Amino acid sequence: MPPAATITSPDTQTSPTTFLWLDLTRACTLNCKHCYNHSGPAGDHGTMSLDDWLTVIDAAAALGVRTVQFIGGEPTLYPALPDLVDRALGLDLDVEVFTNLVYVTTRTWKIFGQPGVRIATSYYSSVPAEHEQVTGPRGSHTRTRGNIIKAIQLGVPLRVGLIDTGTADVDAARAELLSLGVTNIRVDKVRAFGRAAAGDATAGPCGNCGLGRAAVGPDGRITPCIMTDRDGGNVLDTPLAELLSGQRWRDAVGSVPRPRTAGDVCNPDSDTPPCGPTKPEPDPNAC
Repeated sequence: MPPAATITSPDTQTSPTTFLWLDLTRACTLNCKHCYNHSGPAGDHGTMSLDDWLTVIDAAAALGVRTVQFIGGEPTLYPALPDLVDRALGLDLDVEVFTNLVYVTTRTWKIFGQPGVRIATSYYSSVPAEHEQVTGPRGSHTRTRGNIIKAIQLGVPLRVGLIDTGTADVDAARAELLSLGVTNIRVDKVRAFGRAAAGDATAGPCGNCGLGRAAVGPDGRITPCIMTDRDGGNVLDTPLAELLSGQRWRDAVGSVPRPRTAGDVCNPDSDTPPCGPTKPEPDPNAC
């Protein structure tokens, strides 16, 4: 058997940040067993104010960020989400809202329907009981499925991350989504981070964390990815541009173990599964 192909890792010192996760809240209507940041009904919106988030969005646009993804928790529970989306769109940023699609109000559909906004959601099984074994509340499968259908009917750009938990028929779930009219489906495995880490918070990263992307959490802390806890500083005490050009950020990005072989790369252009829960279209750098 020929040796595994080796790869050359991108330069962690010079990769410009073009994609930014804005992790708004730890509040969520679900209580998923594998949640990367332990969100749930008891979560809160952290210490970042509306003005703090607006400042981050302004700074991101000035730095050359092209895409922001609002995520949580459930980002639609953040009261000022419309203001944040409007600011991002006004700066010509592409916007994705990663939502569980369980409770979608009229106001939220208006957000989703704006030009330049797309949405993403996670799906676990075509069998309601299997889906809800992950998400928690009974009825969540029916609600998410129904709102997937509504999004398609309304023409809202939609991406579904089909998560292989090892307990459901992924092919059957994909077939169901296709039958509903979903055309953008990404399959991914559960990442070993947060509730899924089994005590090992360093096991989850795919290896491309921080390469063209960064995350800002509800406490203002920046990390190379929403699924790593490597600390690059805090926007509540230091401007985003200064953080992303600083040594602490370079150290955080440089500490991420990189893929050793081509088969380990989390790359949407390869045959390996992309990081479905976090990958926006058309960002070429998504993990």
